[in-house]
Amino acid sequence: MQNIWLLVGTAATLGFVHTLIGPDHYLPFIVISRARKWSLAKTLWVSFLCGLGHVLSSVVLGFLGIALGMAVGHLEKVESARGNIASWLLIGFGLAYMVWGLRKAYRSRPHEHVHYHPDGEVHVHTHTHENGHLHLHEKGEEAGAKKNITPWVLFLIFVFGPCEPLIPLVMYPAAQHSTSGVILVTAAFGLTTILTMLTIISLSAWGLSFVRLGVLERYSHALAGGLILISGLAVQFLGL
Repeated sequence: MQNIWLLVGTAATLGFVHTLIGPDHYLPFIVISRARKWSLAKTLWVSFLCGLGHVLSSVVLGFLGIALGMAVGHLEKVESARGNIASWLLIGFGLAYMVWGLRKAYRSRPHEHVHYHPDGEVHVHTHTHENGHLHLHEKGEEAGAKKNITPWVLFLIFVFGPCEPLIPLVMYPAAQHSTSGVILVTAAFGLTTILTMLTIISLSAWGLSFVRLGVLERYSHALAGGLILISGLAVQFLGL
């Protein structure tokens, strides 16, 4: 049991560090929440579900490897492949969201139309194509589907995202046939990971609530996509 508690402490420490140095664990939620004006409750709920999927996917893989008698090296190769997929999904999502954001910003730019009336009166009408046209097509179920797709995309990316440090930690108590050890180590890593995510996201969302972008506000979606893209590139090429 002394070794198990040492592993539990190690798991909690690694969960904290693993999350803190990985911007992909919190940056997408922070910038998407800011751009889409989510409430803090919604932001934390989506983040919690994504974090839970992130941890449980590695737990399931670890248990499957234990059941099949796979060595740690083989499981780490699988986790590495999953990480590669997740980082490219994050890059693709960031790029697509940035392009969509730029298009949305372009369509929402204000411009003027001059109207001439038969009685000789002339007036200038200022409007945006975003407000004048797009909202007509975003009603009912279609609008709801568009609003709900972003959390699902984030969840899919996080399910593919691996928790590399968890696998070797779980394998030791499993080799000792200690079910309680496996549960304790997994819980310590998972809870620390998710709590660290939620804490960073909460503090960042609170800080950003005081930031005003001014004329750049209509580019908030494009900026969010760009930051997610950079986050994915950092994970893929810098190993963060």
